[in-house]
Amino acid sequence: MSSSRPYLVRALYEWILENDCTPYVLVNANYPLTSVPDAFVEAGQIVLNLSPSAIRHLEMDNDRISFDGRFGGVAQQVWIPAQAVMAIYARENGQGMVFEVEPAPVPPGDESDTGPAASPADQKKAKRPALKVVK
Repeated sequence: MSSSRPYLVRALYEWILENDCTPYVLVNANYPLTSVPDAFVEAGQIVLNLSPSAIRHLEMDNDRISFDGRFGGVAQQVWIPAQAVMAIYARENGQGMVFEVEPAPVPPGDESDTGPAASPADQKKAKRPALKVVK
């Protein structure tokens, strides 16, 4: 089955807006093919305001979220793979959903170049999300 993440993100986005709240998304900025303003990335993550008054040309589909926004007064196009979304929530009350961190896909042929295999304990530590409370 395909991932339910993009469907849930779209549904929660609409729910947050219908309740007159501001939708924020927490994004893994290091996920492959993610294009976000690097100057605002902290610890590999970025929080983005997706309210209609803050962005233009929002497109959400099963593969990605894209929009035009202004960051520090500079216009920039943002492109986020659906699997890079770590959470979506309302700024006003924090209600929303946190998703499991998705491992980045390994390009074909790179499996043998990674060196010795990581132990299960190391793999468990690497998958642990590093979220912080945003107020």
